[in-house]
Amino acid sequence: MSSGSTDPGGTPRHPGWSLWDAVAEVDPADPGDTPFAFGGDLSPATLVGAYRRGVFPWPLDEPAGGPTTAANAPGPRDPAATGTRPPVLSRDAQELSRDARGRADIAWWSPDPRGVLPIGGVRVPESLFKRMRACDWTTTLDQAFADVVHNCGQGTRRTWITTELAGAYQELHRLGWAHSIEVWQDDELIGGMFGVLVGAVFMAESMFHVRTDASKVALVDFDARFAPVGGRLVDVQFVTAHAKSMGAVEIPRVRFLTVLRQVRDAEVRLDRGRLPVTRLAELARQARKARHAQKAQQVQKAEQAE
Repeated sequence: MSSGSTDPGGTPRHPGWSLWDAVAEVDPADPGDTPFAFGGDLSPATLVGAYRRGVFPWPLDEPAGGPTTAANAPGPRDPAATGTRPPVLSRDAQELSRDARGRADIAWWSPDPRGVLPIGGVRVPESLFKRMRACDWTTTLDQAFADVVHNCGQGTRRTWITTELAGAYQELHRLGWAHSIEVWQDDELIGGMFGVLVGAVFMAESMFHVRTDASKVALVDFDARFAPVGGRLVDVQFVTAHAKSMGAVEIPRVRFLTVLRQVRDAEVRLDRGRLPVTRLAELARQARKARHAQKAQQVQKAEQAE
């Protein structure tokens, strides 16, 4: 394992013209529980174009032209577990369509409402706080991206991270769009998270752990790195019970897209250095203290108003 670098990296390289350039932005009237579009490919330009519009791929294995049923429509995603998205079947089509005619193996989604984690809003339960305070783990950024993606694609359930998709995300990483957080015990990778950074919004895609709480540590650590450099939101797409326990909330899609459009061209430089997890316990303690003080002020104001 590399010891990491404090070099925050440069601006992501623009991949060029995208199929999305010919597709209108998501409209508030567009349904939020069915695909926004079908087709296209998994090239860097197509993926970046989608993420910049608040759209993400969810491959289907329904035959071309077939219906989108509950079996292959997206359900709640647990970012701390391997996903259940069906595999990509092909990349033959080179057009995007607003219906499934002739192509339905890659669907593009923009759910409404949208699951997000407000920056600075990650919750740290007592058990996680105690682990962070006592452990000897460390974290890095972008030191083992391929390994994180590979581990996220493992598990007993079929995963949506196929070899093809893993390669697509690795290309986005090479261009500076996709990032990983690694959690280490000495030189062993024990947890991590990866996603796509669009300006000041991080689109979290998947997490894994081989030690209890290591994936949660990855999320807490990313929040601690993201907030000081201008981060606005972590997109988790859907709010599951696990995501809710970590502070995720649902917001209207129009609100999410408004924030995304405001900050998708922002320049955010993340610290890649190797840092101790124990620092996260102190940050969590300070955050708790601030929340308690704020709550006390609110109670005092309410009492004075009576």
